[in-house]
Amino acid sequence: MMQHVTAADGVKLAYDVTGEGTPLLCLPGLTRNMDDFEPVVEAFADRAQVIRMDFRGRGASDFADPATYQVPVEAQDVLTLLDHLGLPKVTILGTSRGGIVAMILAATAKDRLSGVILNDIGPDIMQEGLNAIMDFIGRPPSARSLAEVAAVFPAFYAGVFDKVPPATWDDFARRLYREEGGRLHLRYDPRLREAVAPAFEPGAKAPDLWPLFDAFEGLPLGLVRGANSNLLSVETTAEMRRRRPDMAYAEVPDRGHVPFLDEPEAKAVIAAVLEQVA
Repeated sequence: MMQHVTAADGVKLAYDVTGEGTPLLCLPGLTRNMDDFEPVVEAFADRAQVIRMDFRGRGASDFADPATYQVPVEAQDVLTLLDHLGLPKVTILGTSRGGIVAMILAATAKDRLSGVILNDIGPDIMQEGLNAIMDFIGRPPSARSLAEVAAVFPAFYAGVFDKVPPATWDDFARRLYREEGGRLHLRYDPRLREAVAPAFEPGAKAPDLWPLFDAFEGLPLGLVRGANSNLLSVETTAEMRRRRPDMAYAEVPDRGHVPFLDEPEAKAVIAAVLEQVA
């Protein structure tokens, strides 16, 4: 059942808790929401307390001042939720932006982490992937129904996401958009675009995130990479594995940015880290 916790600035943050066991906090990507982790609930709620959270401005959380749609604020919102739930430590499963939030927490509040699983994200981000994000962020699709947009996905993502069952595309459409008044609406604040645009511009100086990745030292760590990812390169992945040879790792074939987390390879990484922190 969805619940809410109030952040320090009054923004209501949506979250959901399912199952019992090792706390597993699922943090979504930049424009995504807790529904992305439905496969994780299905696969792991029998052995973990799966906590799903919508960042401010996304999903069922309040829209806020776009100036607060920043990773450090989102990291503080995570700590607010952990305090609210009375959880001293959690394992984080972070998809893309959620993984960067996990890196910030490793550097600033490592005592609250028992492990981390990164879904298609690393300390270096490919410009190709950033360009792709800016192509769509804040812009609703021209399709007028969930069924219509789901029917377009196989051709649109051909060569990046292949061998995807039709039901998975249906779920993907529902997680991205809501259908109302004969049109599709974004499930996040369109002003998110203005909040992130400066950092996504070509030539913008990217912060050095390798020290944040290195802050995972001593924590059980996992990495899932889409084989066709345009955000996490083969080279960055190799360096991550060199620095953390103990890191559970899988590359998911026929998937780009980001894997759906229903794939056997992705579930194996999640399970491996959970076994270490149990």
